Amino acid sequence: MTDDHKNSIEKKPQNGQQQNISSKPQPVAATGSNTSSATVKTTIPEPQIKKVDIAIAGVTYPIYCPVHEQEELLSAVSYINNHALDLKRDAPSLSQESILVLCCLNLYEKIHTNQRSDEDRLQQDKQSEALLNKIMKDAQSVL
Repeated sequence: MTDDHKNSIEKKPQNGQQQNISSKPQPVAATGSNTSSATVKTTIPEPQIKKVDIAIAGVTYPIYCPVHEQEELLSAVSYINNHALDLKRDAPSLSQESILVLCCLNLYEKIHTNQRSDEDRLQQDKQSEALLNKIMKDAQSVL
């Protein structure tokens, strides 16, 4: 679930494709040489992608996810599903789309509130440090 895979919903992996990356500059044969130079290439396999069926508020969605991110995806699905089910319980007449929109807005609000709290803490830390430095400077001038 990294940024590289944000758009992985409903995308099928391209099986069998590997990216060829040259590990070294390719050697160039000297002029007049009778030997041919072989290029050394290493292949880096693309991350393995797995189709994972996730369920949010009773609806199943196929998601293509890198294998190493599957646990994180399932953890996120659990959290979002619980939040969506709470919304569905509170407003059973809402459509699935409306539930998901409200879920996104509520989760954004939580993230934004958390970020503001972090910024406030950083500002308080800076003020505390400035005050401590002033006290120490005043104390040194008295001594």
